[in-house]
Amino acid sequence: MIRFYFHHTPNPMKVALFLEETGIFYEVIPVDTFKGEQHTSKFRAINPNGKTPAIVDTEGLGEGPVTVFDSNAILLYLAEKSGQLLGRPADRGQLLSWLMFVATGLGPYSGQSAHFRRAAPEPIPYAQNRYLREAERHYQILDAHLKARKYLVSENYTIVDIAAWGWIDRANFVLGEGRLGEFSNIARWFAGIDARPAVARARAIAKEVTFKREMDDEARRNLFPQNYIPA
Repeated sequence: MIRFYFHHTPNPMKVALFLEETGIFYEVIPVDTFKGEQHTSKFRAINPNGKTPAIVDTEGLGEGPVTVFDSNAILLYLAEKSGQLLGRPADRGQLLSWLMFVATGLGPYSGQSAHFRRAAPEPIPYAQNRYLREAERHYQILDAHLKARKYLVSENYTIVDIAAWGWIDRANFVLGEGRLGEFSNIARWFAGIDARPAVARARAIAKEVTFKREMDDEARRNLFPQNYIPA
């Protein structure tokens, strides 16, 4: 069984979609990051980085339970273990390349763009411009890549599509309301992924759990504790 440590944010949603697509049995363990539950010693023993998602595979690989953190690592681990959504062996290089593109580029820059435009206590024009432009650049690369393609790797729906979907789903927060339409190939691809039945099931997970929603001082201190350490 997979114990799935979950919050309704882009990275955990990727894992939720994979689990729903593949039918792997899992148990949701909510982690309310707005309340600081990611900082407990119990959770830090699973993910020292204090972020969601994380999983514990209780069956493991024959030598006891396996713990995995970071959404893209989880996707790769589960796909390799289950033999699902990895694409063709011949596409392995492209799969790894685009998965790392999401992990090191699309995700971080999207997150920082949303942070400085929506969560920062005061506007910092340089940071807002820097991260927005980098997010746009990654969207441009994806948009060009998706021209005449149904999926991101070859003709197969893979964990790369799942990884990218988690962040493109938040395009309104990352780029601005309604701007996904400027990237027509991404918009077409996203509509196809978002219409999959597993997406609706993944979204339902967040509706079944009550999380703190207010971005108040408590939430900011729990989400960004390093901002409150005296210089």
